[in-house]
Amino acid sequence: MIVGVLKEARAGESRVSATPVTVEQIRKLGYEVVVDPGAGVASSFADSAYEAAGATIGDAAAADVVLGVNAPSPAQLDGVRAEATVIALFSPAFDPEMVEALGRRPFTALSMDAVPRISRAQSMDVLSSMANIAGYRAVVEAAHEFGRFFTGQVTAAGKVPPAKVLVAGAGVAGLAAIGASGSLGAIVRATDPRPEVAEQVRSLGGEYLSIESPEAEVSATGYAKEMGDDYKAREVELYASQSREVDIVITTALIPGRPAPKLITAEMVAGMKPGSVIVDMAAANGGNVEGTVKGEKVVTENGVTIIGYTDLAGRLPAQASQLYGTNLVNLLKLMTPDQDAQLVLDWDDPVQRSITVVREGELAWPAPPVQVSAAPAPAASAQPAPQQQPEKAPMTARQRFGGVAFGALALFLAAAFAPPALLPRVTVFVLAIVIGYYVIGHVHHALHTPLMSVTNAISGIIVVGAMLQIGHSTSTAVMVLSFVAILLATINIVGGFAVTRRMLGMFSRS
Repeated sequence: MIVGVLKEARAGESRVSATPVTVEQIRKLGYEVVVDPGAGVASSFADSAYEAAGATIGDAAAADVVLGVNAPSPAQLDGVRAEATVIALFSPAFDPEMVEALGRRPFTALSMDAVPRISRAQSMDVLSSMANIAGYRAVVEAAHEFGRFFTGQVTAAGKVPPAKVLVAGAGVAGLAAIGASGSLGAIVRATDPRPEVAEQVRSLGGEYLSIESPEAEVSATGYAKEMGDDYKAREVELYASQSREVDIVITTALIPGRPAPKLITAEMVAGMKPGSVIVDMAAANGGNVEGTVKGEKVVTENGVTIIGYTDLAGRLPAQASQLYGTNLVNLLKLMTPDQDAQLVLDWDDPVQRSITVVREGELAWPAPPVQVSAAPAPAASAQPAPQQQPEKAPMTARQRFGGVAFGALALFLAAAFAPPALLPRVTVFVLAIVIGYYVIGHVHHALHTPLMSVTNAISGIIVVGAMLQIGHSTSTAVMVLSFVAILLATINIVGGFAVTRRMLGMFSRS
């Protein structure tokens, strides 16, 4: 079978569905590859580079499997032969006219933007790949329009305060924007109706602004859902106060299958400081900001710049094409199980079923819902809950004093009547217990490996104790045990420092 790589017909599109690198990967599956002339020029991939990768230059629409970024033009679709498979971003959830048009054609159409958000489909998740690039690019565009430092500086000419950035929505695009803004030195704040993303925001150096509402709950699909009036009222208060304070707002809020929710009103924009910048990443779906113009940049009367670009990922065309092409390669690997250049559509596979818009001329959209891995556990059956054990009452001061007194008396009696040789051993044993308790007992188990060098103090005590025994004891058994203890404890110490050094080396720059 032949795989064709279309030249994008949409005006301004700079991406391409396959790069020379991904062409080589497709050919390893047994396919031949045909690329439209000039298909990769806008992404800086010349025809000669595709030929060097093993592709031929010709009519891609006539291939058995046709790859594109956006939906092909009507002329390109007319060139697709019957029983072929077309894979592109058809946006069936937002473009019913395209779905209807595809249903009148005798081929199979697969939409990459319908990949379900499940673990095994992550390598084919085009929306996440493009959102990651778009989130980064949104910060670059905002920094260009802002015209001032993101990071704070103290110079001889005066102090420059850091920029303050608010990111609405902490999905893939939002997290990319948070990371890029933080790396430039800005103070970053973020909000999202899914409370589970708070830790991710903080891990990137941002501050999570929570909206306390009973409607905020862990998402079952990985996407935000439509919130009720109570949450929206609290949300408005938060955005109203933050918009007056921050310098840059980046909105990424989307709800699958619905127009983008309005988060920033015209009154909020009017209250922002002159020179502020808003990047509305949801402009293609209606926008999160009142006043956004799809695909354009506008400046309000009070000097606020609103960016509604819909091609943020395409503004990094080489990288975007490589990631998109890799997503397509992973799909082709899934659909070519024997690597024999035979594309097989498995109707029982939830991933392949979900992305199928048309199957051999028959409409297959919408697909049945997919049970995602993020779904909460099913409710417990109506069985009696196990009885909880009553909590132990805390020790009183008298009980604690009695325990300490009893321990001290036992230690005094042991020291008074025990052989003199026992006291050094008891001392070493007690010290080992004390150090082990304070070094290990008060450290979370997840940090034991990074703190391996510190925990070697216990092994050091074992070595010291064993050396004392092997040097003063006349018993053969004691000397053998001491030697074994020294050997094993030394191996533990050396290994601990070796592992720690390798771990630290992972964080050092070459």
